[in-house]
Order: sequence, then structure tokens, then C-alpha cells
Amino acid sequence: MRRPAAGFWFVAPALAAILVFFAVPVAASLLLSFTDFDIYAVADVRHLRVIGLANYTRLLDDARFWTALRNTFVFVLVGGPLSVGVSLVAALALDARLVRWRAFFRTVYFVPVVTTLVAVAVVWRSLYHPRYGILNLLLGAVGVGPIDWLGDPRWALPALILLAVWKNFGFNMVIFVAGLQAIPERLYEAARIDGAGAWQEFRQVTLPMLAPTFVFVAIITMIGYFQLFAEPYVMTQGGPADATLSIALLMYEEGFRWWNMGYGAAVAFVLFAVILVGTLLQLRLRGRKLGEERGMAAAGEGRG
Repeated sequence: MRRPAAGFWFVAPALAAILVFFAVPVAASLLLSFTDFDIYAVADVRHLRVIGLANYTRLLDDARFWTALRNTFVFVLVGGPLSVGVSLVAALALDARLVRWRAFFRTVYFVPVVTTLVAVAVVWRSLYHPRYGILNLLLGAVGVGPIDWLGDPRWALPALILLAVWKNFGFNMVIFVAGLQAIPERLYEAARIDGAGAWQEFRQVTLPMLAPTFVFVAIITMIGYFQLFAEPYVMTQGGPADATLSIALLMYEEGFRWWNMGYGAAVAFVLFAVILVGTLLQLRLRGRKLGEERGMAAAGEGRG
């Protein structure tokens, strides 16, 4: 009985910090979403009124909310798989036997992750410049006219997706490299003895063994991309014509630019619900796939 009590007191400071700086603010913001807390309530709390679900029903009629939701889903559904794919390709390249200076390239690919977004934005703004940017110079070399990457509503969101993939793929790459190094070499040796080629080894050995890593990377990437904020805030301010407005940016604008704190809190909890549903769906699909794989393995053992 004494050991659990001692362990509790050791973790009590961390639990207290989590309670004070996470649990309490989350609960307070949830209560705030059922009120009309605004700048008038900041001046005098007597102006605060409880309005129930009015903020949530207001979202249904808010055109900017639906625009932000659509942009966020496009960013997640396009940028997420693209980021995971680039990370996997980079990890496979670094894990190849013929590659030298792996530590150097691993560091170089990880540098964008730890680079401040403001510095990255300055560089990428010059790359996206409609007249002097490198991208448009390359397009001009093949006969394609210049593109206003950040000023054209059709291209602004794809431009941010490209920026986000470049900046974030290094983190997932490191995780994939760790997953690849954890695969036993004997599996590849057995596959080669059975006559498997490089593609068959990748499809029959590498991908199945990386399944848990894929689930983790997919969930982390999805959560991060649903919280899209820094890229549009720094690069486009949500424009042009709300083409890069995200849920997180809309929440910031409502809460901290227009001081509609209650409405901004409602937007935040809608985003929380979307992320929660997406995470549970991925875990459920992965659990079902694992069940099918185990069933197939059991059937194979029974036939054997």
C-alpha cells in the first residue's frame, strides 16, 4: 500500500500542472461556448449571458465556418497522405544499404521541422513571388505562364499544402526510420530465399511490419493538419477570399480579433469533435484490419 502512495506523490506535481493548465482551461472553455462572452463581458461580467446551444446553431448558418471546414478537410485529405508518402519514401531512401552519410541526410531532412515558421515563410514567399519566384521561373522555362501562388484563390491552398509537406515530413520520416530498423532482417532473408523481389519484399514484409507505425503517423499527422493555423496566419491571413481560412484560424479571429470568445470556443469544440471522430475511425479501421489478418493467419495454420 505504501508503494502506490509514494508513486502518487512523485507524479502529483505533474498531475497538478496538467490539471491547472489543461483540464481547467478546457472545462472553462466548454462552459464558455454556452455563453455570449464578448468584449462587453470582459469590461463587466454582468453582461455575460448563458445562451445554451445558440453558438453551435449559429455555426450552421455561418458561411465562413463552412468555408473554413471545407478548406481544413481539403488540407487534411490532400496534405496528410502526401506528407506521409513523402516521409515514407525519404525513410526508405535513408534505410537503403547503398546510402552513405545517413546521419547527415537525416539531420538535413529534419531541419525544416525545427526551423521557425516565420523564417520559412520569408523564404517561401520569395519562392512563390509571381514575377521573380523560382517556381514561376521554372514554369516559364517550360512555357507555362506565371502563377500568383498566394494571390489566386485556386492556388493559395495548394501552395500552403506544399509548404506544410516540406516543413513537416522530416518528423514522420524519423519515426518511419525507427520502424524500418525494428523489422527483423530474418524476414527479408526468408523472403529472398522464397524468391521474392524488391517490390514483393516491400509489399509483403515492409508494409505489414510498418502497420503500427503507419497508424501512429497517420493519427499524429491528421491531428496536426486539422489544427492548421500557423501557415495561413503567417502567409495569407486566411485569404485571398477566405481560400486558406481554416477552422483554427477562424477560431482565433472570432476569439482574439473580434472578442467573440463564446463563439470562438464553440468553433474550438467543433474542431475537437472532428479530430476525435477521425482518430476513433482510424483506430477502428486498424483494429478491424488486424482482426482480419489474425483470422487469415489462423486459417492458414489450420490448413497447415
